[in-house]
Amino acid sequence: MIQASHRHIFRIACAALGPIARSGLSISLGIAALAVFTGGCGARTGRETREILSLKEMSREQRMVFLKGYRGDWRDSVDKNRGIPPPPIEKPWPAGAELVSLPDPFEAPAADVALVEAVRNRRSRRAYTAEGLTLAELSWLLWCTQGIEKIERNDDGNVVATYRPVPSGGARHPFETYLSVHRVEGLKAGIYRYLPVEHKLLPLRYDANMASDFKSACYNQEHVGRAAVLFIWAAVPCRTEWAYGIIAAKLIAVDAGHVCQNLYLGAEAIRVGVCGILGYDQQRLDSLLCLDGRNEFVIYLASVGRTSTGGPDSQAGGALTHETVRP
Repeated sequence: MIQASHRHIFRIACAALGPIARSGLSISLGIAALAVFTGGCGARTGRETREILSLKEMSREQRMVFLKGYRGDWRDSVDKNRGIPPPPIEKPWPAGAELVSLPDPFEAPAADVALVEAVRNRRSRRAYTAEGLTLAELSWLLWCTQGIEKIERNDDGNVVATYRPVPSGGARHPFETYLSVHRVEGLKAGIYRYLPVEHKLLPLRYDANMASDFKSACYNQEHVGRAAVLFIWAAVPCRTEWAYGIIAAKLIAVDAGHVCQNLYLGAEAIRVGVCGILGYDQQRLDSLLCLDGRNEFVIYLASVGRTSTGGPDSQAGGALTHETVRP
């Protein structure tokens, strides 16, 4: 969706991010996936980018371009302003596929937690019990992160925007949600894709060993293997590129944060734990989900599980002193 003449701007962002996965800086691994943005679904032909092997090849100013965005006026170059129809808001699935219906998301036993309490208690929680989640709880968390409240169509009947519990630049919502289900009541262990328009699950494959496979792909982080379910968000760049062209990469990274924060707050409301994860092997995760790594790729994931007390936990070593601060 991006003009070839504009791709040099993306190359700077891509070069800054691409090598991070090889450098061991795990905190940035998920965003490293944005290095594939020069493709995009339906991207026009143009020169392929040269792989940057080291961050040392770039100046600090070049590495900051991704965060700063584009200084010029990018609006005339986007497909939306050329009258090109937007890409689908949801990937298709095979005809006749057996879908899993989800309960009403508001049936989860959640409403006793006030918003101020959920915000105040938000923590990354990694100490999960062997108890699983209910299907109603999973339905609630899926709705909190990518559920659809309203669909807007143009005069031709094409979907131009969806309105959800999370914000997204231009209401583009450029993510597909995948689940690695380990312990959820009523579901077989395996990989599922969430269909937000239908609020249903599409089973992709059943596999009792998925927990260990994802743990290994996330550098053997224990909480990944202990989670009741993993939420895995894959970016589909062309959805945002359609409206924002060469600044789409920055918007998608910001949008991913919106989605995971809602998962945190939704989980606090039903007193389960969440931990966002950016330390992972990009190619292995894309492979586990059968993603092409170019038009769609993992950008972020989070572990979800029931905790013994609902209290925060920490991976920091040694004694900790906690001080409560009030504004």
